[in-house]
Amino acid sequence: MSRARQPPLVTGISPNEGISWTKVTIRGENLGTGPTDLIGLTICGHNCLLTAEWMSASKIVCRVGQAKNDKGDIIVTTKSGGRGTSTVSFKLLKPEKIGILDQSAVWVDEMNYYDMRTDRNKGIPPLSLRPANPLGIEIDKGRFPQKDLEALFPGMSADFTSENFSAAWYLIENHSTTSFDQLKTAVVNLKKQANKKNEGSLAYVKGGLSTFFEAQDALSAIHQKLEADGTEKVEGSMTQKLENVLNRASTTADTLFQEVLGRKDKADSTRNALNVLQRFKFLFNLPLNIERNIQKGDYDVVINDYEKAKSLFGKTEVQVFKKYYAEVETRIEALRELLLEKLLETPSTLHDQKRYIRYLSDLHAPGDPAWQCIGAQHQWILQLMHNCKESYVKEQKGKEIFLVYIDLTRSALLHSPMLDLDSEVRPSPIGHLGQTASLKRGSSFQSARDEAWRYKAPQQVVFVDKLTKLVVSQLPNFWKLWISYVNGSLFSETAEKSGQMERSKKNARQRQNDFKKMIQEVMQSLVKLIRGALLPFSLREGEAKHYGGWEMKSELSGQWLTHVIQTVRLSSESLTALEIPNDMLQIIQDLILDLRVRCIMVTLQHTAEDIKRLAEKEDWVVDNEGLTSLPSQFEQCIVHSLQSLKPVLECRPGEPSVFQQQRTQEDVCQLSIGIMQVFIDCLEQLSTKPDGDIDTAHLPVDVSSPDLFGSIHEDSSLSAEQRLLIALSNCRYLERHTFLNIAEHLEKHGFQGVEKITQVSMESLKELDQRLFEMYIELKADPIVGSLEPGIYAGYFDWKDCLIPAGVRNYLKEALVNIIAVHAEVFTISKDLVPRVMSRVVEAVSEELSRLMQCVSSFSRNGALQARLEICALRDTVAIYLTPESNSSFKQALEALPQLSSGTDKKLLEELLNKFKSSMHLQLTCFQAPSSATMKT
Repeated sequence: MSRARQPPLVTGISPNEGISWTKVTIRGENLGTGPTDLIGLTICGHNCLLTAEWMSASKIVCRVGQAKNDKGDIIVTTKSGGRGTSTVSFKLLKPEKIGILDQSAVWVDEMNYYDMRTDRNKGIPPLSLRPANPLGIEIDKGRFPQKDLEALFPGMSADFTSENFSAAWYLIENHSTTSFDQLKTAVVNLKKQANKKNEGSLAYVKGGLSTFFEAQDALSAIHQKLEADGTEKVEGSMTQKLENVLNRASTTADTLFQEVLGRKDKADSTRNALNVLQRFKFLFNLPLNIERNIQKGDYDVVINDYEKAKSLFGKTEVQVFKKYYAEVETRIEALRELLLEKLLETPSTLHDQKRYIRYLSDLHAPGDPAWQCIGAQHQWILQLMHNCKESYVKEQKGKEIFLVYIDLTRSALLHSPMLDLDSEVRPSPIGHLGQTASLKRGSSFQSARDEAWRYKAPQQVVFVDKLTKLVVSQLPNFWKLWISYVNGSLFSETAEKSGQMERSKKNARQRQNDFKKMIQEVMQSLVKLIRGALLPFSLREGEAKHYGGWEMKSELSGQWLTHVIQTVRLSSESLTALEIPNDMLQIIQDLILDLRVRCIMVTLQHTAEDIKRLAEKEDWVVDNEGLTSLPSQFEQCIVHSLQSLKPVLECRPGEPSVFQQQRTQEDVCQLSIGIMQVFIDCLEQLSTKPDGDIDTAHLPVDVSSPDLFGSIHEDSSLSAEQRLLIALSNCRYLERHTFLNIAEHLEKHGFQGVEKITQVSMESLKELDQRLFEMYIELKADPIVGSLEPGIYAGYFDWKDCLIPAGVRNYLKEALVNIIAVHAEVFTISKDLVPRVMSRVVEAVSEELSRLMQCVSSFSRNGALQARLEICALRDTVAIYLTPESNSSFKQALEALPQLSSGTDKKLLEELLNKFKSSMHLQLTCFQAPSSATMKT
């Protein structure tokens, strides 16, 4: 249950005093929740609720009534809070009586002035009714309180026109400080006024005495004549005289009053004309009023006046009225032309268009102004789009001239002798320019670079942004204008003009196909203009000239194409929000799909170029796993490329998959395989060609790069064999990790044919790996193999005639040392490659040793023992790296030797083997691998 409201509290009133009907503002707290909640308001005991106006819970405005009390509280009563209280009061003043000649802000009715003393209406001029100063001396208002005077003279009044007039009160109020002499003068003035009043009647009589005497003399003469001549003669004479008098009087009257009567007739005629003008002044003033209202833009007033004049005088037969009405029609026709001109004027707001259409409809303009406006807006939008294209094409040409100037300036600065390019430290030109304060030309070059930075965004991208904003800003009003035309709201938001609405709907139904063609034309122009800027190859030959004209020196990067796709998508969403049918917007969806496909192709192509440049970033620094940063850079490059394509690959509502077409799948698959192949070629190029032979023709020269003269590494500390090993280690990592990770990323981003991409890439990588491995084995194993035969037969050694073996000969020890060197080299790069390399080296050595043994025709007893000792020593030393092929070679070599027949020879063989192993223990440590070691062939 809600808590009861507090009673009203009045805390202020402005003004706090005044006469009856003074407007006051009451302020306070809890003065009601609304007008209906206020049920009572009294000021000085008088009910003021009828004039109260509730403004808020803290403010009420009203007028003070005719209260009996001079001072009292302000009491507010509400339904919610009951009767309130007041902390302030209001003082009611009595109004002063205003004389006829006194200045006043209100009108005083002088014609019906009543003398209160006689209660009789004086029919005399108003100025004589009540003189402002009856005593004729200066009035000096005293400061006696009104209340005290009322108490001193109860029932009396200081107004000398009142029945209860009190002279004492009048003197106290107006002449309290007047001297006695002045009061004497006032008495004299009063007497003079009384005498003038009496003399006025007497003077009136005196002024008519001459006329009276003349009349008296005439009557006396007539009387005497009658007595002298007799009655008959007098009668005849009197009759004749009277006739003469009457004739003369008539003639004199005519003469006297002819001019007056003429003026009266003329005045009556003028009065009648004025009455006609006054009665029909609306029509006579209408042409001028129409001109004035048109100049002020008050078209509503003009239309209302025209409708009124048309209903009153449209079918009149009075010539004057017809003449003026024809003038009105002329003005209205000019207004129709003016409004139609304003309606077709561009640009204009939708509000103004609707307003002008309603005006023309109310003026019954011929044709269909609404459809004319729609057609004009359609042509204007198309013209805006083409003007936008033309302006940016011209601006592009100006930009190219500016960039040529920048290139020339850059070239001149680069060839300037002030740039010491032959110094020992070869910094980049830009760094040199920035650090050399004495180079005065640096400031102009820097400003040129800043100016070029403003031109960073390609002109086509800026054009598409501007074009789409233009269409999105103009097409909604165009579409809303059509919707208003269809539902008839152009003419009335209500049902006041149902006839016009029905005609509008009928016209809209007939022109629906025409408007659909207009929208399609706008959409086609938008799409073709964008295609002309970004996809000129997708336009027909005739369209390319009209919608193209761009200088396409280089294709946009994937980054800018992604920006364009986002821009077109936002435009499509904005147009879809207008509830434009999807079939009209399908052409935009087709454009977005083509842009997405093109963006993917361009991004993959640029990715291949970036990967090709990775060869120049190889620093040959090997980590603990025998890898350089190249595989990681390759994977990062691919991942970054895919991340940049993520917005393009994602499908917005209503968009198909970018891979829906088989041709797109095949092209993307081939480009992806091409990217893998580029990196494989990069590896091969790095491992097989020296630094000086690396192809750098494809690298762009950028003087702003600080690595202009030091980007190609000239690290000559690595041998060709070491480069091969590093490349083999990288290939091994690519096969086991990188390529699999890339395949996973491709699948994650929705690429098709990932298995084919991985399979083809793996096969190419394995082929490269095998080639590099064979090259390394050839470089390392051939010298060892080639040294065996000369070492065996050094010093004219003969297997048929040799001494008793004293140990393993030096040639085998040298071969083992060379094998150990290979082991050390491989182990230094990547220990994972050791089993694979060592097994192949051992295979080559064992195969050569077997061949040499089989080529010996015969062995002596000591020769057979020597050969067996060396074969067994080599076999036992490299036992961990033996493969079926090497085991077979060693077995064939031993089978080519005679068997040991005596135990003495066997014992000697064992002793010599132990002696060899003991003496070569340190060197042979590298051949002692952990038990978990595995070999890869």
